[in-house]
Amino acid sequence: MTMKDNSSNMLVSDSVVNDVKDVDAIIFDCDGVLVDITESYDTAINKTVSYLTSYAAKESEKPFTEIIKDVIENSDERGILSVDNFLQSINVDITSIKEKLNYFGSHETSYIYTIFDQIFYGAELYKQIYSKPATIESNGLIEKDKVLINTEIVSLLQNKFANKIAIVTGRGRFAFSYSLKDFMDNFDIPNSIFLEDESKELAKPNVEPLIKSIRGLDSKHCIYVGDSMEDMLMANKATEMGFKTTFCGIFGTSKKPEIKFEMFKDNNVPIILDSISQLPKALNLV
Repeated sequence: MTMKDNSSNMLVSDSVVNDVKDVDAIIFDCDGVLVDITESYDTAINKTVSYLTSYAAKESEKPFTEIIKDVIENSDERGILSVDNFLQSINVDITSIKEKLNYFGSHETSYIYTIFDQIFYGAELYKQIYSKPATIESNGLIEKDKVLINTEIVSLLQNKFANKIAIVTGRGRFAFSYSLKDFMDNFDIPNSIFLEDESKELAKPNVEPLIKSIRGLDSKHCIYVGDSMEDMLMANKATEMGFKTTFCGIFGTSKKPEIKFEMFKDNNVPIILDSISQLPKALNLV
């Protein structure tokens, strides 16, 4: 596939230029796309995984500080799952602690999720969500979410897609609506999927949530905007199943953007952008 460099940080496939004229809907991931979570969600993950790595250090010959550094460098948008996978890769068995902490339980029953949610939401929001007091008194890191979408981008997208703008994200609806409160009316919420509120079996890259959203929008050709390999796999699988989906990869909010850029390029992602702010230009809306 031939790629053309429209700028130093934006690539659009030649084959997409005419194809996007037929696009009738757009679906967004949230974290890393609509919101920069570097100082919020990512930091909450790092603080939470220290509870796991404290135990992991006892099971490893490495010093605790090295385990912490390695875990943080190898964690990604999959959160605790990415930590688990990394620890397994270095032969650190955390089976017993996962059982003790109800690792696979719900947000209401899992100790790990309880710690994460208190760190991320803060004491006030945590009590509002779960109707019980927090044991960690702190300001929520969700306040450090940096919203990347703006009214200009929304206006241009609405001119193209009207009301066929939806969300398929790993974030829960509460967290999404809290940070994107100024833009809630611009998304088709009934046809959006908030995976944190769904069964774990539907986690990315399971394609079913994306297909459900596409069906709800009655889309014949949609764009899915994401920032991860799982997002790309979902979009590609949807197309394979007869739901034509063009994937747009965002790399600028990654911890290692140059690596994410090359990953997207190597996998022939048709639209690769540094930031969502470039989306109107990539779709010839300006």
